[in-house]
Amino acid sequence: MLFNSVSFAIFLPIVFFLYWFIAKRGVRLQNIVLLISSYFFYACWDWRFLFLLIASTSLDYYTGIKIADASLKENKKFWLWLSITINLGFLGIFKYYDFFASSFIDALSTVGLKADLGSINLILPVGISFYTFHGLSYVIDLYKDKIKPERDIINYSVFVSFFPLLVAGPIERATHLLPQIIKKREFDYSQAIDGLKQILWGLFKKIVIADHCATYVNLIFKDASDYSGSTLVLGALFFSFQIYCDFSGYSDIALGTARLFGIELLRNFAFPYFSRDIAEFWRRWHISLSSWFRDYLYIPLGGSHGGKWIRVRNMFVIFLVSGFWHGANWTFIAWGALHALYFMPLLLMNKNRNHIAIVAKGKYFPTLKELFSMLFTFGLTVFAWIFFRAEDLAHAIRYIAGIFSFDLFRQPYFLGIKEAAITILFIVLMVIIEWMGREQDYAIKAITSRWQKPFQWCFFYLIVMLIFLFGSKSQEFIYFQF
Repeated sequence: MLFNSVSFAIFLPIVFFLYWFIAKRGVRLQNIVLLISSYFFYACWDWRFLFLLIASTSLDYYTGIKIADASLKENKKFWLWLSITINLGFLGIFKYYDFFASSFIDALSTVGLKADLGSINLILPVGISFYTFHGLSYVIDLYKDKIKPERDIINYSVFVSFFPLLVAGPIERATHLLPQIIKKREFDYSQAIDGLKQILWGLFKKIVIADHCATYVNLIFKDASDYSGSTLVLGALFFSFQIYCDFSGYSDIALGTARLFGIELLRNFAFPYFSRDIAEFWRRWHISLSSWFRDYLYIPLGGSHGGKWIRVRNMFVIFLVSGFWHGANWTFIAWGALHALYFMPLLLMNKNRNHIAIVAKGKYFPTLKELFSMLFTFGLTVFAWIFFRAEDLAHAIRYIAGIFSFDLFRQPYFLGIKEAAITILFIVLMVIIEWMGREQDYAIKAITSRWQKPFQWCFFYLIVMLIFLFGSKSQEFIYFQF
């Protein structure tokens, strides 16, 4: 069930009615409604994988209690590693087995040896990377005595499977979400209206921009050798805005939907394309994943402590693992390695935390230095996105070679470029609106709050009209494949 589908437009009001009007008497009824709705939502993708979700939830619920109740450190460690091993085992089998098998066979063939490990070609369960990380953070935090165990299976199951975040995040922490789940929620009109605004902006980015960018991206990347270098640059730019509007659009819808139920989820995007260096970009892009790797991998490895090369090693581990988390393909590893190379000079010169504050805060325009820094950082990310989008490394290299050709400065052309001009116009409009609202949680929050009511309603109606006019067949969100 897609957020941008008619079925979700029917599903959401029904759950909202049951939650606030039928189950309003107590938190347990509210959570039962959320749990049943979440399982139904997930089963709409493939009901068979619902059992895998329930198994993963049960595993971490049980091992979490065992960790909390164990008196000896060794016993706590046993239950922790049992949970980690089984969780990563599920993830490895479904997501990475075929990749490792084929890579091992290719490696043997280079030295003249043959092997036949076979492939299992399993369908990747939607959201497995996200709900696995939910459970892992819970048991690790229990082991470190950061939280108390949740002994109510209903409450814990809602934490793992709450439907707005179930299939593509944000990756929540028990320390943040569980306290909200175990207490009764009261309806807050202003919070709900805020949620609806954020949903609307997310739908605009997904339907009006990302889905239309996808058409041109697929066309250009599919037959890259047929296009000029300038057209390939345009294709990379289209993909940069496609993946941003697709994933941040999903996150806006998820956070807005959660607000309808009185729940605040972790922020996942903070206008990353306005970053002045790569370090700032990663503090603003997929924040819940970046912070997860920081807390559960980077810091345990030693973080920024130790010698210069220890810090570089830890940084490379984080980026390579982050790339591999996105998928079983060498392109994702190359994408992660490239970002590590971008990051390394900042780390070595201790400049990776130079830009913490919002760019040009309180001002209409950035300085020339800030503008150049943002454009340069954006250019680096666009280049890296080529690896992310390519089918394989050879495809990425051919694409990049095509960019640096003699026709780089020719006027770009592809079938449908006139229609693409409208999408470019919407991208520019989106960038302007997000720049104006960059100091808020989501872009249109600041803008609409300053306007008179009639202007606010005109703006909302315009967004709704554009969604209906330019909306086509529902397309899956990119991050569903991860």
